[in-house]
Amino acid sequence: MILSGKEIKKNLGKEIVIEPYNEKQLNPNSYNLRLHNELLVYDETILDMKTENKVKKIIIPEEGLVLETGKLYLGRTIEFTGTDNYVPMLEGRSSIGRLGLFIHVTAGFGDVGFQGFWTLEIFCVQPIRIYPGVEICQIYYHSIEGDYDKYISGKYQNNQGVQPSLLYKDFER
Repeated sequence: MILSGKEIKKNLGKEIVIEPYNEKQLNPNSYNLRLHNELLVYDETILDMKTENKVKKIIIPEEGLVLETGKLYLGRTIEFTGTDNYVPMLEGRSSIGRLGLFIHVTAGFGDVGFQGFWTLEIFCVQPIRIYPGVEICQIYYHSIEGDYDKYISGKYQNNQGVQPSLLYKDFER
């Protein structure tokens, strides 16, 4: 079951954390998250799953930045979120999608207990100018049935910024 906007608001500070929180970003069954001004792009043309791939930081200026097609940009939300007892999910806003901008290539599914900023896998169909602070995606929450273990020790827990892939750490085990 998906939580309503009223239920999200009711659980703030208890089982749901959204910081900073702005009532204007609350929807009937989700909450809009904004784009931070920092992006990462990979330096290499060929990425290797078994190694740490080098990245370069780009700052989105107030006047915007035009994204190129065929390039993956990693961004993050301004808002820090956390959940206990709910599964957080992330989707692009329909207004953003109608401009051909994908905000998560594959990773819109969160884990119960995740705390942190959401890293966005941004890809565009055609060149598009983006701006810092734009409400780019929405988070919504599913209830969970049965016993579960909270996500407490993952690679991305309590992150402080944009997170490139840490898949190479899986090969080190």
